[in-house]
Amino acid sequence: MHPMSNTPYMPSMPQAVVVNPVDRCVVEALVSLIGRVVILETTRGRLDGCVVEVKQDHVVLEERHKKFFVRIAEIVWIMPD
Repeated sequence: MHPMSNTPYMPSMPQAVVVNPVDRCVVEALVSLIGRVVILETTRGRLDGCVVEVKQDHVVLEERHKKFFVRIAEIVWIMPD
């Protein structure tokens, strides 16, 4: 029992916090490449296309009128084409 009330004391359970660190240098590099064709190596494979948009957690590449949304945390390396 909690000493100040008649309710049983229930310790609070810690909440899980998901942290996905994003390298600001990668974001800045991608911003500087907007409008240029790049090759991205990701944990799932290689993509190439024109960088059309960069957000804090993802980049948008366009190739042959198709858009690819790539999580920045999944990028291994970037090479301007």
